[in-house]
Amino acid sequence: MSDQDPPGFFDLQVNGYAGVDFNGDDLSGEQLHRACERLAADGVDGILATLTTDDVPRLAGRLERLAALREQDPLARRTIAGVHVEGPFISPVAGFRGAHPQRFIHPADVDEARRLLDAGAGLVRMVTLAPECDAGLAVTRLCADAGVVVAAGHCDPALDELRAAIDAGLTVFTHLGNGCPLEMPRHDNVIQRVLSLGGSLWLTFIADGAHIPLFALGNFLALAGRDRAAVVSDAVAAAGLGPGTYRLGRREVVVGDDMIVRGPDGYLAGSGVTMARSAANLREHLGLSDDTVRRLTSTNPRRAIGC
Repeated sequence: MSDQDPPGFFDLQVNGYAGVDFNGDDLSGEQLHRACERLAADGVDGILATLTTDDVPRLAGRLERLAALREQDPLARRTIAGVHVEGPFISPVAGFRGAHPQRFIHPADVDEARRLLDAGAGLVRMVTLAPECDAGLAVTRLCADAGVVVAAGHCDPALDELRAAIDAGLTVFTHLGNGCPLEMPRHDNVIQRVLSLGGSLWLTFIADGAHIPLFALGNFLALAGRDRAAVVSDAVAAAGLGPGTYRLGRREVVVGDDMIVRGPDGYLAGSGVTMARSAANLREHLGLSDDTVRRLTSTNPRRAIGC
């Protein structure tokens, strides 16, 4: 890329790529390098490698391993701007917890949060939690004071809880329209509450057409404002591999011809769609200009984490 070329995609939520699972306990330097090569080939300049809900000691070990492997690889250092820790401090309620394993979900804990931040050796850039599961918003304040971006997600906070979390340092909402039940109160629900406070939050969306129908995504973007929205892939290890059956950690998932990743019961389990395909969806299905697509997939994600 020359100095005159616009920056490539920046993805705040990448669980894995091209057969490489960032949540694997046996992640190798060669695997990490290969994932970064494929990301670069697909036009992605930077990511937050995303680690999801698990036993906290195991999560800490994965953070330490990822930080060490990244440090050894110049390409990984350029590509991985930081780590996004999604869970385990999220809602345990069915629907809100999504595909996160319930047995590892628990209320936010300052000592455990500090352990995770320390394990990342400064690499943790974002933490997604449920504000209503963070007593006194102690973990929100801890992370914000440490310069870590705090995001709400997989949660169901009341409007007053959201406002209080914003005052304590919350600045992002993770994949709005997902991590919530299929059926909710039609008016007073987490989507409406977040949209009502959208001027104070960065809102991220998955643009694969399955997590949110693209016509609904267009509605969300119109309400959220394109200057406060960002597109994420929520890519898992199967991203970029094409249709087939793959193993992600302890789970077997199926990628269909639509490139959507589903678990054995048909639930969504992350996405197999690349950022390039997401950008094409924005242009082809929503009629967005190249400048607006670049803002949603490159400029705004960087701004959301101060990168």
